[in-house]
Amino acid sequence: MILGSVALGLYMVELELSPQKLKLFSWHKWAGVTIFMLAVIRVLWRFVSPPPPYPDMPAWQRMAAHATHGAIYVLIFAIPLSGWLMSSAFGFQTVYFGVFPIPDLLAKNKELAESLKELHEILNIVLWLLLLAHVAAALKHHYVDRDAVLYRMLPLAKDPTGAK
Repeated sequence: MILGSVALGLYMVELELSPQKLKLFSWHKWAGVTIFMLAVIRVLWRFVSPPPPYPDMPAWQRMAAHATHGAIYVLIFAIPLSGWLMSSAFGFQTVYFGVFPIPDLLAKNKELAESLKELHEILNIVLWLLLLAHVAAALKHHYVDRDAVLYRMLPLAKDPTGAK
């Protein structure tokens, strides 16, 4: 969903104002609200079902993994919130699936809206950089270190070494 929402966001901002662009903005907002709600469920699930332990690795790598995961979770919440705040400041209320109005958090304020738009874009860039680093680290663990980190991330995959 995050991939699709970012792709949609990049596409729609370049369009001329039209009914199609407004429809795409609505879809983008709906995706953001859904991502936010799923993130809440994911965090609650994480309390009920903690992840498996890390395989044996240096402490700095465990700390880097924890910091990266924490930052990704923060961004998964912050990006939809920044979009909601931006939409409010631009004066466009979000109506989830065209049925459920979500209250604006801010009064209309063009200058603030422009700042929030920049923040929204920057947060998305940071998320993508973190996700790329996350994928690169997982692949490094799998192909260079040959440990069970990738199997830990893919719950249905079975580690052929039994190191899980």
